[in-house]
Amino acid sequence: MLTMLFMMVMAAFMTMFFFVAAGPPAQRAFTKRLAGVRGRYNVSGEPAVSDQVRKLLASRATLAKREETAFSRFLPDPVEITRKIEAAGKKWTVRQYFIGMGITFAVPFLILPILGLPLWMALIVATAAALALPRLFLNFMGKRRIAQFVARFPDAIELLVRGLRAGLPIAETMSAIASEIEGPVGSEFQAVSDRMRIGRTLEAALQETADRLGTAEFQFFVITLAIQRETGGNLAETLSNLSDVLRKRMQMKLKISAMSSESKASAYIIGALPFVVFGLISFISPTYMAGFFSDQRLMIAGMGGLIWMSIGAYIMRQMINFEI
Repeated sequence: MLTMLFMMVMAAFMTMFFFVAAGPPAQRAFTKRLAGVRGRYNVSGEPAVSDQVRKLLASRATLAKREETAFSRFLPDPVEITRKIEAAGKKWTVRQYFIGMGITFAVPFLILPILGLPLWMALIVATAAALALPRLFLNFMGKRRIAQFVARFPDAIELLVRGLRAGLPIAETMSAIASEIEGPVGSEFQAVSDRMRIGRTLEAALQETADRLGTAEFQFFVITLAIQRETGGNLAETLSNLSDVLRKRMQMKLKISAMSSESKASAYIIGALPFVVFGLISFISPTYMAGFFSDQRLMIAGMGGLIWMSIGAYIMRQMINFEI
């Protein structure tokens, strides 16, 4: 009974760690950047601009609150799942997501007892896998799509600048971006154009896309358009400067990634070494490591080692994860 309770506590701790590792980065940096933009540009006290910036900040705070709510309940939030699916650019439904969770639960729950693991341990592993793996996969797909969006977004702004300098209205220029640029940038600008065609304002259409993507780059773009609409000025020149800033920001990210590549490689090697050694010893002498699948004491020791390794991997990941 005591062993069962200990394993349940460990499983809960592992599930908590998976949720923390799978969640998005802290929202404090986004709020700080947007607050800095507001302080830099809202010098004339225009109330409409201040309201627009406050609305953007409120949307980021609401998004962070949703993440905390989903984390505190240890259960998938359908609203948050829908947002992540849209950010990943998939056509899935919440029902399909839960079906995937069920399959992820059933596979280890049925296979592990056949391999010799106790039923209670298979239940714990299957529950942790069902809660963590679909979320990790969805976050991975979303981050990859957003990275593709950020990489091509300065090109879209440059195309927007050329259209504005040629005398085209901004709505037609966004439609041109949707048709000229492939990938996430084209699909997102196409969604903005479609919303504007059915009667949505430019600010509302852009804000909806900004809430779904959650990237600082697109938030800067929305704020730039809001400020220019209320204060006036040369929009093409402003967007050209924004494109230059975003390109330099991307170059800084690549430079930091290159400088931290050695630390990342060390973290990967240190994290994979125990599993490689375990696999090699199991291949050379299967009976020597068989106790980890039959003796409950070795199971508890092995799971404890996995938990501490996960904590170390998470700490190393946070040490090399720089927010720009």
